[in-house]
Amino acid sequence: MTAAQKIDRHGNRRYADEIQNYTASPQLAANLQRVLVDLIELHLQGKQAHWNVIGSNFRDLHLQLDELVDAAREASDTIAERMRALDAVPDGRSDTVAATTSLPQFPANEVNTGDVVDLVTTQTYATVDTIRDVHDAVDADDPSTSDLLHEVIDSLEKLAWMIKSENRKI
Repeated sequence: MTAAQKIDRHGNRRYADEIQNYTASPQLAANLQRVLVDLIELHLQGKQAHWNVIGSNFRDLHLQLDELVDAAREASDTIAERMRALDAVPDGRSDTVAATTSLPQFPANEVNTGDVVDLVTTQTYATVDTIRDVHDAVDADDPSTSDLLHEVIDSLEKLAWMIKSENRKI
């Protein structure tokens, strides 16, 4: 720091070398990584369901699945970019996702609409469970990041409600 910089310090102004960005702790990075892989897997499973759903009410469910896919993809991007903003390194490679996701597997073949509703709702709630599981630890490390988790939970739970209502009968 130059002598001129030290002299220019007035009142509440800080020196440039006193300013640092917030960096994710290893625990925060690991928790966000858990969320990231489940969101990526939800996106992929949602597409699998979208391509292979058959049966009554096909078109409505087909379109709802696209909404879920878009929400999961957008949320995964938000989480990965938040990780980068905190100097953590997200890992969204397919091998990593397959090895570390907590979501149950999705069937490989055609699946009727009623079963897709149940399966996709389960996958969505499994993703929300992961987010809720890490929430308190994330909030303790970085409340700003936990605010992002709140938005993802809200979005996914709303979509799960809309999708599961396809199978509801009175």
